[in-house]
Amino acid sequence: MPKILVVDDEKNILELLRFNLEREGYEVLTSLDGARGLELARSESPDLIVLDVMLPEISGLEVCRELHLDPATKKIPIIMLSARADELDRVLGLEMGADDYVTKPFSPRELVARIKARLRRSRRGGTGAEEALESRLDYGRMVIDEDRFAVYVDGEKQDFTPKEFELIRFLARHPGKVFSRDQLLEQVWGYDYAGDSRTVDVHIRHIRHKLENLPGGEQVIETVRGVGYRFKEGWRC
Repeated sequence: MPKILVVDDEKNILELLRFNLEREGYEVLTSLDGARGLELARSESPDLIVLDVMLPEISGLEVCRELHLDPATKKIPIIMLSARADELDRVLGLEMGADDYVTKPFSPRELVARIKARLRRSRRGGTGAEEALESRLDYGRMVIDEDRFAVYVDGEKQDFTPKEFELIRFLARHPGKVFSRDQLLEQVWGYDYAGDSRTVDVHIRHIRHKLENLPGGEQVIETVRGVGYRFKEGWRC
């Protein structure tokens, strides 16, 4: 039974999510503050965390950052909740390592659907492609190792978040093919996330920054203006 940790300082939201998630067969842990939420995340190793941004003791953003920095918890998917719809909050959440961002008030049905999609992707360990995947993609100086969930350049492991890894792997499996933001959201995030394409842009920017800062690095993901993104065809780092 998948275990979900919900951290929110509003008791009614905790109870609402507990009811809806338990009805779907999940085990649910809850916390009203960030410090206890961080403690539960480390001791209980949940399969996914729903994390509010504004929390007493320790903010949700700080909890997210701490979990992402800890090798024992960095791969736990995190969906952040916030009553604040400001774009900066979304970007900060994603930069701290969150996989998704939901603005309050939210539909419990939609949030449960996102949780299911995220857990399906975690069990598969990758993108939404149905075909059997090879465990290693070789692009010259770059190697994408799917078994280890890692990207290597010149033999050195690069620090990509799980979602950045999934995104670069999906694009690398279709070199030269252009994908719109909505297509990437569906394939990499696993559901329709229309209207929030900023999520894709933030992750693409992080990938580019990390690769371009390497010695001899270059742009591997190209922007096709007015359409979307593609992995550079014939790229060999």
